[in-house]
Amino acid sequence: MAIGMYSASVPVYQRQLGALSRVLDKGSAWAAAKKVDEGVLGATRLIPDMFPLTRQVQLACRFAEESTSRLAGLEAPKAPENAEKTLGELRTRVAAVLDHLKTFKPDQINGSEGREIVLNIAGSPLKLSGEQYLEHFAMANFYFHCTTAYAILRQCGVEIGKRDFIGGL
Repeated sequence: MAIGMYSASVPVYQRQLGALSRVLDKGSAWAAAKKVDEGVLGATRLIPDMFPLTRQVQLACRFAEESTSRLAGLEAPKAPENAEKTLGELRTRVAAVLDHLKTFKPDQINGSEGREIVLNIAGSPLKLSGEQYLEHFAMANFYFHCTTAYAILRQCGVEIGKRDFIGGL
C-alpha cells in the first residue's frame, strides 16, 4: 500500500512541531534557571551567516503551513515575519501552525502528487509536481530549520537530546 500525501505531510509536521515546542519549553526552563534572557537565546546563531533561533523556528513553521496549503490548492496564511522575540512567543507561533494543520482532511491533500506547484526562487519560477515539492523541497527545508533550532539550543547548553528532537512516535 502506498503512503498518501496527507500521511507524508500533516502528521509528520504535527509530530515534529510538537517536539520543537517541547524543546523550546526546555529552553525557557534552562534560561530561567541560568538567569539568561530568552532574547539572547532567540538571537543566537550557530555561525554568523546563519539565521538566529527565532528565524529558524519561524521558517520551520512557514514550511509546514505553506506546503500543506499549497498541496491542498489553498492560499497559505501569512504570518508576520520576525514577529516573535521570546521562546514563549515562538511556542505560540508553533501552536498556531498546529491548529492550522488540524483544519486539513486527508482528501484535501491526497492526490496532490501531480499538482503543479510553482515557486518563485530568486526571481525565477521553479515548477515542481506536488510529490517533488513535498519530498525534495518542503520536507528538506522543514527538517533543516527544525534541526538548526535544536542545534542552537543544544550548543547554548540546554539539556536536550535526540529523544527530545524526535519527539513521540
